Amino acid sequence: MAVTDDDRVFKALADPTRRWLLDRLFARDGRTLSDLESEVDMTRFGVMKHLRLLEEAGLVTTRKSGREKLHFLNVVPIRLIHDRWIDKYTEPQVSALVHLKNELEQTMTTPDTGTTVQVHRVYIKATPRAIWTAIVDPEWTRRYGYRAEADYDLRPGGAFQTHAGAECLVEGEVIEVDPPYRLVQTWRPTWNDEGFTLLTYEIEEGENGVCSLTVTHDVHGAPRTGAQVAGQVENAGGGWAEVLSDLKSLLETGSSLYGDGGRA
Repeated sequence: MAVTDDDRVFKALADPTRRWLLDRLFARDGRTLSDLESEVDMTRFGVMKHLRLLEEAGLVTTRKSGREKLHFLNVVPIRLIHDRWIDKYTEPQVSALVHLKNELEQTMTTPDTGTTVQVHRVYIKATPRAIWTAIVDPEWTRRYGYRAEADYDLRPGGAFQTHAGAECLVEGEVIEVDPPYRLVQTWRPTWNDEGFTLLTYEIEEGENGVCSLTVTHDVHGAPRTGAQVAGQVENAGGGWAEVLSDLKSLLETGSSLYGDGGRA
């Protein structure tokens, strides 16, 4: 039997050290190997091995910052596991109790982690052009995620907006466009007074018709701390992880996670 993406995620999560590393990245994202190594009683090689397995499972992504290699938590595979293996088996009463528990715990302690960059990655069996179209075409964007219609002027300096009916939900400006592989833009929800943040979509071709889509959200430009703005984005109905999970489902199966009716 072939090893699946789900198998890799379950195997990665089965080890307590790897779960500990994910918790460290959840507490403060964008950390170096030396930083993570300093908090665990393990050799540098051992930490590298665990991080490599987490990368192979898609739970950790990396990016270069000068001479350093930074590690970021990627929650998309966990969201996919949730949608495939957990959500359909969860009774509404149990789900409500878990939600209440989380809400109560958050009111007791809400740490300011200082996180200013989120990196999310999902693997989709689709062409780069199909993924690109699903990101920028309003006929596609209204079928997944928040069901808003994207309006792009795809040139540097061009305007960007998403609409739900006549209401503008998010606005920004296109900075860099290289279809169907890279799109860089500013991004700001219209319902608050925060500044514009930076959003980057990167599509890379892989093997067997599978492409990776990486979404990097840099919230350095917002007046409040990065953790507050990032948390607001992620708590808005599931955040980027849910949007990317829904997009993957739509492109691979022709149906979004919530059907034509949108979110429940």
